[in-house]
Amino acid sequence: MKVEPVQNRTAAQIQTEESSSACFHLCSVTESRIVGGQAAAAGAWPWQVRLLIPVSGGAALCGGSLINSQWILSAAHCVVVYLGETERNGPNSVSRTVSQIIVHENYNKQTQDNDVSLLKLASPVTFNDYISPVCLAEQGSNFPSGTTVWVTGFGTLSSGGQEVTLLLLSVPIVSNSQCSSSYSSLTSNMMCAGLTQGGKDSCQGDSGGPLVSKNNDTRWVQAGVVSFGDGCAKPNTPGVYARVSEYQTWISSRVSASKC
Repeated sequence: MKVEPVQNRTAAQIQTEESSSACFHLCSVTESRIVGGQAAAAGAWPWQVRLLIPVSGGAALCGGSLINSQWILSAAHCVVVYLGETERNGPNSVSRTVSQIIVHENYNKQTQDNDVSLLKLASPVTFNDYISPVCLAEQGSNFPSGTTVWVTGFGTLSSGGQEVTLLLLSVPIVSNSQCSSSYSSLTSNMMCAGLTQGGKDSCQGDSGGPLVSKNNDTRWVQAGVVSFGDGCAKPNTPGVYARVSEYQTWISSRVSASKC
């Protein structure tokens, strides 16, 4: 599938212009880079978050998505948070420390089932053209095989090199029945996306980042959280994502309990 060029209008502008209910108040509602992607325009994906995870000798990279002014959705296996970026430490970058991390209590490190986490920022962020929350897929949402979805992240250009700008790519949803032929541990909490021929995929460092789709009323909706895969962009091995619609109750209960 061809990676579509970035248009002049950003995702934030499209969401604001075409929908009267941009998801700016979601509290009360329910190791590398993108392979084969292209650079994102400033403000094009304003919910994208870059996470730095302290490790011995430095820091590892993960992604995440802003779901309201003080909460980030990411992967459980992923912590200063950077928002508003389409290039690392760019002019629109805003950083926050994290005051609370909630890892799903049933996260399985071996199978990567329930690979989701929530991070509470030490202080809220102010929404602008470069920072705004994404809508979350509702419980029971269906994304049929072949549906075009978009992945963004600061991971690697291939299974090796890194880059400083936010990358994006479009890939089709792969049904769980087809994907299970590549991953025996696949569960209903997971979903898959990728090209049969390979060449484009989320990769290390994109972990925890958003997989988004355009729904019928033109809102951008997060369908998945980048979780794992067999290498990066290999043929017949799609990327695996935590299925956001399966975690609506979990997300809303944890965020509400913390009095966002």
